[in-house]
Amino acid sequence: MTSSRPYLIRALYEWIVDNGFTPYMLVDTALDVVEVPRAFVENGRIILNISPEATHSLVLGNEAVTFNARFSGTAMDVHVPVVSVLAIYARENGQGMMFGDQDDTPPDPGNGTKSDADKGPSAPPEVKRPSLKIVK
Repeated sequence: MTSSRPYLIRALYEWIVDNGFTPYMLVDTALDVVEVPRAFVENGRIILNISPEATHSLVLGNEAVTFNARFSGTAMDVHVPVVSVLAIYARENGQGMMFGDQDDTPPDPGNGTKSDADKGPSAPPEVKRPSLKIVK
């Protein structure tokens, strides 16, 4: 089954723009294939304004979000794999959606491993909580 993340990104982008707000995207820059202006990266993350006024040739694809934008007056092509998108939200009111750090595809139940009942108790996984930052 394909990931729902690119579909949710497109739907939320359209909803935010249709309501007259500014769509912002929080991106994890840890992957080498993420192409963003590194001068604006803080703590391994960057917030990008992906509004129609701020971007050119925006493509919200199934594999990546790509566009051209100006950063400090310099045009740059931006390439963000969908798995690196941590959140999309409206700048004005913060409404949107945060995504987990892991792929949202459920595991295949028919892989021949023991069931959860056979495995015994295990420690809960460590959860990293993403945070949003207000950009003025």
